[in-house]
Amino acid sequence: MAASEAPGTDPTGAVPTPPSFQAAEVLNRYFAAHQRQQARLRDTSMDVAIEASLPRLKKEGSLSASRQVASSGQITYEDSRSAGDKMVIKEVIARYLSAEAEASKGLVDVRGNPQSIAINTENYRFRHKAVLTVDEQRTYIFQVTPRKNRLGLFKGEVWVDAETGMPVRESGRLVKNPSVFLSKVDFIHEYEIRDGLAVPVRAESTIETRLVGRAQLAIRYSNYALPQPAQSGICALGW
Repeated sequence: MAASEAPGTDPTGAVPTPPSFQAAEVLNRYFAAHQRQQARLRDTSMDVAIEASLPRLKKEGSLSASRQVASSGQITYEDSRSAGDKMVIKEVIARYLSAEAEASKGLVDVRGNPQSIAINTENYRFRHKAVLTVDEQRTYIFQVTPRKNRLGLFKGEVWVDAETGMPVRESGRLVKNPSVFLSKVDFIHEYEIRDGLAVPVRAESTIETRLVGRAQLAIRYSNYALPQPAQSGICALGW
C-alpha cells in the first residue's frame, strides 16, 4: 500500500512534526496501551518459522516450533523441527531462542535486583520525528534513546498507531551486547493490530559475531491462540 502524499512531503508520507501536544497524546496513549498489552498477551501460543544464515560461510538453516507464553510471561518453545546446516541451527537459531527464553524470566543486576527493560520514560528519552499516513491510518514515529547502557535496551525507533496507541514497529541496535562473542545486534520487530492487541508478525535480526562473521535471522509468527476475556467482563491474565 502506498503512503498518501501531501504538498511538501516526501513519497513515504512523512510530514512535518504536528503540534507537540498531539505527539504527547499519542505517546501517553502508547504507554497506557503497552500496560494493557502486557496484561493480555500471557497464556498465549503461536507458531514461529525461523530462517537463519551465515553469509560468509554460505550456510543456512531453518526451524519451526510452537512458542508458548506462560501466565508468568516466561517463553518456551515446543515441538521444534529443524532443517539445513547443523552449525546454523545450533549456533544461531538455538542461541537466539535460548536468549529470548532467558530474558523472559526477567533481568536482574549484579545484586540480584529486578531490572525493567520496558519502553517507557524511566528507561528512554523520546523525540518525535514524523507522522506517516497510509490508507488514512496515522502512525507516529518516535526516536528512542536509552537513559542507561543496560542489557536489553536499544537505540532506535518506535512506530505507534495514533488511534489505538499500539506499537506497529520497533527497530534499532542493542546498546549492550548479550554476549562477548557478539559485537553488534540490530533488529526489526513488526506488529499487526488484531482485536485490540498488537501481535508480532515478523522479526529480523542482523548479528555481528566475533567468530563466524555476520548472522542473519528472519522470523514469521502465525496461528495465534489468544486468551478469551472472562464472561464477567474482567480481562483474562495476559502478557
